Amino acid sequence: MIDPTFPVRVARPSRDLAAAERFYVDGLGLAALWRTTKRVPGEHDLLMVGPPGAAWHLELTCDPERPLEPTPTVDDLFVVYLGKPVEDSLVDRLVAAGGTRVPAHNPYWDEHGVTIADPDGYRLVLCSRTWA
Repeated sequence: MIDPTFPVRVARPSRDLAAAERFYVDGLGLAALWRTTKRVPGEHDLLMVGPPGAAWHLELTCDPERPLEPTPTVDDLFVVYLGKPVEDSLVDRLVAAGGTRVPAHNPYWDEHGVTIADPDGYRLVLCSRTWA
């Protein structure tokens, strides 16, 4: 059985790690927990973002030697449950950091939040509900 305290890493490709960092760190407010600092032949460039001390983080990868084009669908979601109405200033900050506000594929998310595509096209949902 999986223990609920086990760390979780969600990994996905990015075309541009600097653009992803602006979106997730400057826009959303996550911390850059780790990033590659120099190019190592044969290895991926990495950016890990998340809340410091949390049991989860988002890992974004880029392989300059064998680029992989991100292929998000309209239902590949990264949902953050805020437990309060989504502030316009947060949406504005995410858009200024390279995001694009988009309608949700599932109308549930438009009813209860805001959907923003990150620079690679993956969708972030800011949900006004709580997770319980």
